[in-house]
Formats: sequence, C-alpha cells, structure tokens
Amino acid sequence: MPSRLGLTTSGKEKTVKRRKILIGAVLATQLTSISYAKDKDKAAHQAEVKSKAMHALQDFYKADPAIKDEVSKAPGYAVFTTYGLSFGLGGAGGKGIAHDSKSKKDTYMSIAQASAGLQIGASDTRYLFVFKDAKALADFIDQGWDASAGAGAGAGTGKEDANVKAGAIAFTGGHAYVLTKTGLQAGVALGGSKVWKDKDLN
Repeated sequence: MPSRLGLTTSGKEKTVKRRKILIGAVLATQLTSISYAKDKDKAAHQAEVKSKAMHALQDFYKADPAIKDEVSKAPGYAVFTTYGLSFGLGGAGGKGIAHDSKSKKDTYMSIAQASAGLQIGASDTRYLFVFKDAKALADFIDQGWDASAGAGAGAGTGKEDANVKAGAIAFTGGHAYVLTKTGLQAGVALGGSKVWKDKDLN
C-alpha cells in the first residue's frame, strides 16, 4: 500500500538501506582519515626522534672522535636525547633509537628516571650505548635496560676507573657514554635510569 509520501513499503526499505550504506561509507571514510592522520602523526614523531638522535650522535663524535670508530665497528648502538623534543615527554625523560648496524633497522626507545636522585630530562643530556655483540643489542631492545641496581657501581679502581675518566661507564652490554653541557662525562649518569622500547613509535 502506498504511504502518504507515495512510497511503498518496499520503497521505504530500499531508502533505509541506501541511507545505511551511505552512513557506512561516510564512517569508513572518517575512520580511514583518522587512521591516516595517526600514521602521519606517528611518522612525524619518528622523524623528529631520529633527527634529534642523529644530532646527538654527531655531538658525541665531536666530543671524542674515537667514539666514531668504536660505533662503526660495533654491531649496533643506541643514542638518546632528553632535550629538544616537542611532544609529550613529561620532563623527566627522553627518546632515541637503537640501531642494528647489520640490518640497518632502527627501534625507537625511551629513557627515563628510575630514582629521585637523578634529573634526567631536566637539562640537555645525551646518552650513547655502544654494544659489544648482537646479543647485547637484541637484549637491550627486547628487554630494555635498568640501571637502578647501580650500573657502573664498580667504577672505582683500576680499569673501571679509567673508563669513567674517559667518559665511559662499564655496563654488561658494552660501553655507555653521557654527554652534558659541561662535556663528555660519566658522573651524572646512568645509575637509576631505565630504558625500554617505545610501544607508540614502533
């Protein structure tokens, strides 16, 4: 039977169906746009982190040219900065990359304060980890690294003391360097800090 608008029941059903299809198409387009925006935002953050990390790496090379040779021979390295990133760090932390020299793959990582005694992120501080083997690099990426137990605590005499004076803190995966506004050093450094894979940027 025709309705007051001249549409049969079958015609109404077709109209409703068309509307549902149209609404579905609009929602799909919006979701695609949101997904694209998120991907674009993620890519922008990745680019920013990598750019800052590469600048930090060059700063280490300028501070001690021997580090460049060490990095070139290593299976990989990780470099972080706590300064100059423009998005959501919250102050006491920073970001960087762990680079696999063989695969050329970059993994985005975060570094943060694990004890009240440190002020990571309060000033321009950069960190460089140079790995002695592929396993140390893989463990660092997959498991993170926690110095709250006192990495470098044994740096008091002999060879360890020499490492500290040179700006390197001994940690089981290789060497770790710290660079601040006052230069390449170790004292401010890794004890109490922790590193983990950034789930939002990978």
